[in-house]
Amino acid sequence: MKIFENIINHKVSTITGEELMKYASQFQISISKGQAKKIAEYLRGKKVNIFEDKERIALIKEIAKIAGPETAKEVNKLFIQFTKQ
Repeated sequence: MKIFENIINHKVSTITGEELMKYASQFQISISKGQAKKIAEYLRGKKVNIFEDKERIALIKEIAKIAGPETAKEVNKLFIQFTKQ
């Protein structure tokens, strides 16, 4: 399972706004193109483990500062979908 986690975490740290929009659409999560771009820019290069609750929560708090609390909740839903096994 560690390989799976590494792949997902790597994807999060290299995601583009367009990819984030695609995943949001796939999981019926509401996010604007501008928000997706800002979030992707923030995530780029970040070493974070979204499988660890504390790290994911800290990341979501930072996303809330960038894109607002409602969008952060939506992104958290997306991350939870990514971590379901």
